[in-house]
Amino acid sequence: MADTGKFLIKGQIKPGRREAGINSCNPAFIEWGRRVGTERFYQYLGKLGILGKTGIDLPGEASTIIHKIENVGEVELATMSFGQSFQITPITMLRAASAIVNGGKLVTPHFGVKTVGNNGETVQEFAYEIQEDAITEETSSTMKDILRQVVEGGGGKNAYIEGFSIGGKTATSQKLPRGSGKYISSFVGFSTVDNPQVIAMCLIDEPQGVYYGGTIAAPVIRELFENILPYLEICGN
Repeated sequence: MADTGKFLIKGQIKPGRREAGINSCNPAFIEWGRRVGTERFYQYLGKLGILGKTGIDLPGEASTIIHKIENVGEVELATMSFGQSFQITPITMLRAASAIVNGGKLVTPHFGVKTVGNNGETVQEFAYEIQEDAITEETSSTMKDILRQVVEGGGGKNAYIEGFSIGGKTATSQKLPRGSGKYISSFVGFSTVDNPQVIAMCLIDEPQGVYYGGTIAAPVIRELFENILPYLEICGN
């Protein structure tokens, strides 16, 4: 996903590669990771804020747990390319996903916006850093279109709501030790596709029975958006 531009033809990804992303084809992600290479892979992880803390205005934020770059071999790069072998916090993931769909702006997440006095007047407005060019606007536009198709007919179709413009991505991660049968299932959704204003993530830790993110996490985001989008008057295609 980080080096999507490598596979563009006149601004568009080749159909087979687009479908691989829509349907979460791990062998395709492994091949893309191999072509990008370890150094550039880590470069883009850094640009998307995955290698450090977000700077959110809450104490005790955890850091990403990931291989040192000098210890990354073919196996490590392959597994990281489809989203395993490293650990990040949900807010780190949500921040990176936001940058991918907002044109490449890496925004510092926050809860506090301002302080007000007893009379309701603003005492101080807080400022938060925004880093530009995490990815290019062209790549962001391409990714939004792919993520729209994930919801319209791919692995995230359980997040689809008639009359609303939604994009998203599924994830199903194995927990260590491998082979334990334990997973984290998740889905990230955003709306609208053309002008993202809302983004949300559902994480289900160690689901019982069916464990695919598109099956059990995407419907949670759909239910959430069924309430949020009409309330905020967000709609359209």
